[in-house]
Amino acid sequence: MLKEEIGTRVWPDRAAARADVFAFIETFYNRRRLRKHPAFGYLTPLETRQRFRNDRKLAA
Repeated sequence: MLKEEIGTRVWPDRAAARADVFAFIETFYNRRRLRKHPAFGYLTPLETRQRFRNDRKLAA
């Protein structure tokens, strides 16, 4: 999936490549991509973390 999204680019240095990969993970993978598993309710990883934090606050 990462190769499909970023492509076969050549970066000028390792830092630029790491920054692009980090941006991909944070903006697409963690916030928009749906988990393809019913155990997580088809939520994104970000939504899953937010729900977990909210549940912990309500239980306290």
